[in-house]
Amino acid sequence: MARRGSFIAFEGIDGSGKGTQIRKLKKKLEKGGFPVFRTAEPNDSPIGNLIHQIMIGRVKTTNDVIAALFVADRLDHIENDVNGLLKFLNQGINVITDRYYFSSYAYQSVDLPMDWIINANRPAAELLRPDVTVFIDVDPQVTMERIEKNRMTKELFEQTDRLIETRKRYFEAFEKLKDTEKILVVNGDRDPDEIAEEIWEKIGGMFAK
Repeated sequence: MARRGSFIAFEGIDGSGKGTQIRKLKKKLEKGGFPVFRTAEPNDSPIGNLIHQIMIGRVKTTNDVIAALFVADRLDHIENDVNGLLKFLNQGINVITDRYYFSSYAYQSVDLPMDWIINANRPAAELLRPDVTVFIDVDPQVTMERIEKNRMTKELFEQTDRLIETRKRYFEAFEKLKDTEKILVVNGDRDPDEIAEEIWEKIGGMFAK
């Protein structure tokens, strides 16, 4: 029976450089002979596609509906028997996701009670908790400059004041769940290679053969 894969979730406000660090970690793992599946939330399921339409303003709905849709998308992401996270992990494949339930806790608690969101996501947390959540911490002013420079359109939550509040909510969630979650906070205001080296130094031991 294959050894169960490791599950790593990357978190951060928009424009924090998660994607760059995920690519670097995936490349390093594959170079070391470790199989890797890279994914993201919202997922590419019908529910996830609806969330994407909401995020770019094509579909209008309420904050509690958005939160509930993320829960539904996340459960499908975990349990789907074609490309679900548990399927890959149980085959011994390591999984790296760009966002997981801490994104819901941070982004959606700006409008809704955090405890409500945590409770709504409890089934997902009980099914699959990350072996480590890596949070790339970057100043919101810096991330907005990156977003405005690199994107044609901005999404629903991509405003400076909102990102400042979201960053604050991330740390509130980390404190609230520090006894049940393994969280690595990394300073993202540095050279990407330096950030990648620190991440590997802290989590590389998970992948010792």
